[in-house]
Amino acid sequence: MTAHGIDPTDLDACRAAIRVGSRSFHAASLILPRRWRDPALALYAFCRVADDAVDCNAEKPAAVMSLAHRLERAYAGRPVPHPADRAFAAMVEAVEMPRALPDALIEGFAWDAAGMRYATLSEVRAYSARVAGAVGAMMTVIMGVRDADVLARACDLGVAMQLTNIARDVGEDAREGRLYLPLDWLDEFGVDENRLLAEPAHSPALGAATARLLEEADRLYARAEAGISALPLAAQPAIFAARYLYAEIGEVIRARGHDSVSGRAVTASRRKVALAARAAAAAGATVVLPQSARLHAPPLPETAFLVAAAARPAAVPARADHLTAIFAELRRRDAQRLGALRLRG
Repeated sequence: MTAHGIDPTDLDACRAAIRVGSRSFHAASLILPRRWRDPALALYAFCRVADDAVDCNAEKPAAVMSLAHRLERAYAGRPVPHPADRAFAAMVEAVEMPRALPDALIEGFAWDAAGMRYATLSEVRAYSARVAGAVGAMMTVIMGVRDADVLARACDLGVAMQLTNIARDVGEDAREGRLYLPLDWLDEFGVDENRLLAEPAHSPALGAATARLLEEADRLYARAEAGISALPLAAQPAIFAARYLYAEIGEVIRARGHDSVSGRAVTASRRKVALAARAAAAAGATVVLPQSARLHAPPLPETAFLVAAAARPAAVPARADHLTAIFAELRRRDAQRLGALRLRG
């Protein structure tokens, strides 16, 4: 067993899953000290398995409910017999991970399963808080940091990364019938959302919406740096590397004229090496002053519940009602679909 109680064989399986499924994190994790790398691998492997379980399953509502059951078993100390679940359960126990954080992640997957679209940037950030901000908060907990300001900046980083993902995957998502750009922006720039989904194609108007999303991501990346500099020094190179690697995706999109439909933005290997060197130089180079406006900026309204849960685990806000309502809606949709199939039969 590792220091966190993770079986080495399960950890090897987690490492293999991350190497294939999350190259940017895998690259950053290589420079993370083992005392944090092992539980981080367990976290990201569970997230990867969870994402694939929902994304690659035609029965998405059932997949989300199954995922919630797997999380319940992990927290009960009876994980399902899968390497990622066993490693995740061991990590949860070792670091005393607040349950509200992975619950938020499952809620985000439920929003995906429900096919939700987002009218405003705030709604996009609320989604991003769940599927990525929660992961940032969990990584901070793994490092033993429960300071509210540092957690808020970790959530900023997670949301920024997710906004970058959305900007990168506009075309890929549209071809799958998904749309994450704020609908009011599309309306403002004259992009017909239904036509975009029916016939995905780049346009200057769509590029303008993508550019605005990247600007919001950049604002959050800049604010997140104060939080990275407040982490333990040994952790900083890896987290700075993740920050630079993801932000570079935005730079590639800009170089392509903000066209995320005709192809997928990819960062060259040589550039990744240069960014890793930049991350190493940034670690410890910034002194976070006690009065730092960026460090002490309030959390995004959409991530405040995550910060509260991680900073004060004894006072976790009750969120079971949110999940219960979403699962009830998913069950209703499943019942409607099955009823329609029986009528056709």
